[in-house]
Amino acid sequence: MENKTSKYFKYAIGEIVLVVIGILIALQINNWNEARKASLLEIEYVKRLISENKEDLDLFNGKIQGLKRGITSIKKFSEALKSVSFSDSLLILKANEYLKYGSIYPVFTSSTSTFDDLSSTGNLQIISNIKVRDQIVNHYTKHKVVADWIQVATNWALPLDAPFTYEHHVMKFEPLTTFLYPKQSSQELAKELRTNKLFYISNAAAHYWINMDAIQQLEILRDDTIVLISILEKNLNQLAND
Repeated sequence: MENKTSKYFKYAIGEIVLVVIGILIALQINNWNEARKASLLEIEYVKRLISENKEDLDLFNGKIQGLKRGITSIKKFSEALKSVSFSDSLLILKANEYLKYGSIYPVFTSSTSTFDDLSSTGNLQIISNIKVRDQIVNHYTKHKVVADWIQVATNWALPLDAPFTYEHHVMKFEPLTTFLYPKQSSQELAKELRTNKLFYISNAAAHYWINMDAIQQLEILRDDTIVLISILEKNLNQLAND
């Protein structure tokens, strides 16, 4: 009887051990699967961040080039207003180019959908490398700083710009709207520009300051984007090899 009982207990203990081992193996497999899913999700996020930052790089470079073209038009317009050697038609052309390129306000845009996703879903912790995670957060903080910086400059200039545009009928020099105004000869238009040259130069100076400031901010952010892309690509290689 005792021998049968002993065998029974041994059998029961063996069954329990097998069940426990099975549970532990299942938990291990589940943990491995969850870790694998997290790793694949991290890789996907890093790839998206790289892609979006490369888009931003192209966007920032395009905006910088556009603003520099505006700066050139401002300089040429100011030079034409101050010089007596410029013909009437050339002066009007430089005014047109200034209105088309130099008087446009800089607008900041960037791709933040992946970072917004990471932040809003709490998935930012999926980025396992703490230094990389901090670099990402700091980078997108700079996006907001630049956006606010440019907006402050725009808010400063708009109250000055709008009255000038209205009082001096500036839109008559804009090719798209000139047909709405009574027809004037090149001599008459050039005379208006030269008579009010200080007003036009002051207006151009405001846009020069805004555009140069925006260029400086965008160049800093562009360089930071290049650094972040390099960091993310190295991080992606490490993740792929783990």
